[in-house]
Amino acid sequence: MAGRVARGWRARVTCALLTGAAWLLAPVNAMALSNEAAPLATQCAPLAGTMLPARLIALPTRGAHIDSATMIPATASGNQSGEFCRITGSIKAMEPNTPDIHFDLNLPVRWNGRALQLGGGGYDGVVVSGLGVMPFSPLHAPLAEGYATFGDDSGHTGNSAFAEFGLVNEAVVNFGYAHLKKTHDAVLALIERVYGRPPEKMYFAGGSTGGREGYTVMQRFSDDYDGVIANSPALNFSGVRLLGVALGRAEYGVPGGYVPPALLERVYQRTLDVCDKLDGVADGIVSDVEGCRQHQQEIIDSLSCPAAAATEPAASSNSNDTCLTAPQLATLLVLRNGLALPYPLAWHANTYAGYNVFEGTRLTGMLGLAHDPVRLPSPTFVANGYLFTQGDSYLRYFVTQDANFNSVNFDLQHPGRYLRQLVALSQTIGAMDTDLSRYIAHGGKLITLHGLADEVISPNQTIAYHDALITRYGADKVDAFMRLYMVPGYQHGNGVFIPSVDLLSALDDWVTHGVSPETLSATDIALPTNGRTRPLCRYPLFPRYLGHGNVNHAGSFTCAEP
Repeated sequence: MAGRVARGWRARVTCALLTGAAWLLAPVNAMALSNEAAPLATQCAPLAGTMLPARLIALPTRGAHIDSATMIPATASGNQSGEFCRITGSIKAMEPNTPDIHFDLNLPVRWNGRALQLGGGGYDGVVVSGLGVMPFSPLHAPLAEGYATFGDDSGHTGNSAFAEFGLVNEAVVNFGYAHLKKTHDAVLALIERVYGRPPEKMYFAGGSTGGREGYTVMQRFSDDYDGVIANSPALNFSGVRLLGVALGRAEYGVPGGYVPPALLERVYQRTLDVCDKLDGVADGIVSDVEGCRQHQQEIIDSLSCPAAAATEPAASSNSNDTCLTAPQLATLLVLRNGLALPYPLAWHANTYAGYNVFEGTRLTGMLGLAHDPVRLPSPTFVANGYLFTQGDSYLRYFVTQDANFNSVNFDLQHPGRYLRQLVALSQTIGAMDTDLSRYIAHGGKLITLHGLADEVISPNQTIAYHDALITRYGADKVDAFMRLYMVPGYQHGNGVFIPSVDLLSALDDWVTHGVSPETLSATDIALPTNGRTRPLCRYPLFPRYLGHGNVNHAGSFTCAEP
């Protein structure tokens, strides 16, 4: 990997100028630089206030300014990662009205020769510091283990539900994909300068938006990375936003379409009644999702209002929350069925897979459906639901670029003059390209974990992408570079089962030693059930109780075929 990552960079770094001083690679002792504090401190502090020239960054910028460079002692308050050089920087945009990309880079004294780029979340807008633990691995801080870690804000400030930066075209391109390459290239030059050599391995890890970013770097910048962890990935970014619009139309554009939280909870509890024991044990987790799907009509029938009540005028409000009226059921079916468009978005994507509404997904939380029967002029997550709020802001700021646009009136099937913009945005931000040939060819590996009860990003969309890879490359080739783990009970950062598992070590063992991960063991960190374990089964397998043994121990379960 060292040769690949450094290809063309060593010569450019050697000849570039840095605010009047030569940005030179003088002969250094790499071992001393990576293992002793004094040489790293000598390299670190002088970087502050300098400029990386634009030629070091493959995509168009006006260079990168190093805003600060400070040695953080191992004894600093709250520091559990040993001594390291902390660098902050700003990658300068081409247009004056476009915000800079702000990034953080942490270079440990005891470097393990690896670098890890970390993805963001939502609409980004907050610098990913790289100082903390890995998602799903609360006991493992990569910096403490010797990784050089880095992340950025994707080129704007403020992780807003309203996504005002969508009005700035260069900022949209940065958010879609360009920030990943620009930050990677700037950081790579800094790593070479400080340590005297490029990373032996370059990894990427992220979830949700960061998961989409992980697939993006494989598709667009495949030669830059050896391994990727991409969890709960928002692969079809436009698809999930447009589905949110369709959901909002059903909730607020159809009389009686709003489903109150108490009724949503009734749907969830009824699902548990029918499906919890299908995996052999009543543990609060619907593990056999496919088996549960066979009972879907039974669940729907048991929840639906009697025909006579459903036709009464007062029934549209359903104030007693005991059953689903026809408009309320139609709202849930929008979410279950997903999106089908009569026109293709980028990479021929014209569908967005539906959610496991009747298979154990809880829709009452902050990231669930609406809590307010009235649509606010500016929707919010809690009042009007996460999916609709995000879809509404996407239409207003990205698609129509009209802050006053009413998304409830938008015709998804006939977008008219907005079709071209919809397609262009799906190309810029989406990650639906199944052409991973270059990534596979140089030995890149991929691990994806996704909750089967995810209420934000459909787990079935991730499964559909995985299946599309198999159609393209065949099962054996996909098996050689990808691992997909679908987690029962896990939602989008919450759920009745929240897995903790060391995916970074699994990835590094695979890339470095050829040890491919198979069944892993995940520890539950949900507060009510903290500490119980379950096998993390490779898709399409799921954990089935053996019928004996401690139900809170992974050893009492086997990975079974659905």
